[in-house]
Order: sequence, then C-alpha cells, then structure tokens
Amino acid sequence: EGEIRETIERIERKAERRYGVKLQCENTLPQKDVVFGYAINISKCRGYRDCVHACVQENNLSRDTQYIRVIEMDQGSADFHRGDHYYDHAEVPMADKYYLPMQCMHCENPPCVKACPVGATWMESDGIVVVDYDWCIGCRYCMTACPYQARHFNWGPPDLPPEEINTRTHYLGNRPRPKGVVEKCHFCVQRTRKGGQPACQVACPTGARIFGNLLDPDSEIRYVLEHKAVFRLKEELGTEPKFWYFRDE
Repeated sequence: EGEIRETIERIERKAERRYGVKLQCENTLPQKDVVFGYAINISKCRGYRDCVHACVQENNLSRDTQYIRVIEMDQGSADFHRGDHYYDHAEVPMADKYYLPMQCMHCENPPCVKACPVGATWMESDGIVVVDYDWCIGCRYCMTACPYQARHFNWGPPDLPPEEINTRTHYLGNRPRPKGVVEKCHFCVQRTRKGGQPACQVACPTGARIFGNLLDPDSEIRYVLEHKAVFRLKEELGTEPKFWYFRDE
C-alpha cells in the first residue's frame, strides 16, 4: 500500500512538472461481484463517432491516438478488415453502409496477456484487461497477439494539450502515458469502478451502446444477452470477448 501511494504521488508530481496541472490519481480497486461487459446495437450506430471523441477527451489520449475505431462496412459484409476506418463524409450514415465500432474486447482469454514477457498486462477480477505503464517495456508483443488491433504504441511523446487534460485519473487507466509504452481501452476504469458509465457510452447520441455488470441478472446487458441474437468477433479464436454485437429484429 505504501509503495502504491508513493508511485501515485510520483505520477502526480511528474504531471505537474510536465503539464502544469494538478492530477488526482487513484487506484480504485475492482468492486465485489462485478464483471463488466459491453454490447453494441449496430442497428442504432450511425457512424457519428461521438464515442471516439469522448474517449480521447476523457482518457487523456495523445491527439494522434484513438482507442475506438468506427468502421464503415458494406451491408452484407462481415469482414472488418475490408471496412473503411477513416471515412470522412460530410454526412453519415451513408446509404448501403452500416457502422461497426471496435475497441478492446476485454477478452476472458486474452492472448495479449499471454504474450507479454514481463507481466505488464493482465485481467483484473472485474474483467478489465489493464496495462501497467511503469512495467511495460514497449516490446509490442501484445500488439501482435491481439486479433482486434486494439493496442496502441506511443512512438513519441504524447500530444496532449495541458488545458484539455482530464485531471481525474486512475493508475491503471487514464493517467498521462509516456513515450515507448503500449496502451488500450480500459473501460474507463476511473469512472466505472465508481458506479459510472464509460465516456463512450454516455456520449452515444443514439443509445447504441450498452455497458454493465454481467453478474447482475437485472442489468440491461444481461437482458440483451438473454433476449437478443448476439455475436462476437472472431469467436473461433477462443478469446471469449466480453464485447457483443446485435441488431434490432
């Protein structure tokens, strides 16, 4: 406990020196009897990408990094590798297209964790796959192992405007990251472990995103899993993603 407190104080001092802001860095632990999961109604996603921008702001992402990719797909296609990650139409949605948001799937059997040679990434008891940026050596084995292209390497110092920094941070989440480490979506751990929702879910204007506790039989996500025809990406790999998709019937 003392070592963690010293580490957090060091992080706060470093942020103040570098950015001139006072961070509040916490190490909120997983809640008992909680395992988080996500579902997206792709019938409701319109490709606006409000989720992308909210994630960047909330999680102190370098302005050249995005955890969430919204992929424009041809109707009838299921191959996200052939979709357009970088569409820039003036208006969305486009006719004959649908939109597939992707981010870390927080797999129950995460290949990225197995690939890390130094134990810098692991799955917490609430199902969140985290990265300790102080332990990461930047080898990028985890990036190679991830079948969802959900991990991002910081090739240079982050482009993070001091006046836009979110000062409410978490040790395993949205504290400013250094050059030379891998980072990824962490289900907005600084929010969700305090009973809140991820920034992407809050920002979605169409209600396409559903986040909650998989162990709560009365949660909305459990209702979706029990009453909708859900699917997961690359299920055949045995990664067991805690991230589902479905359509309105």
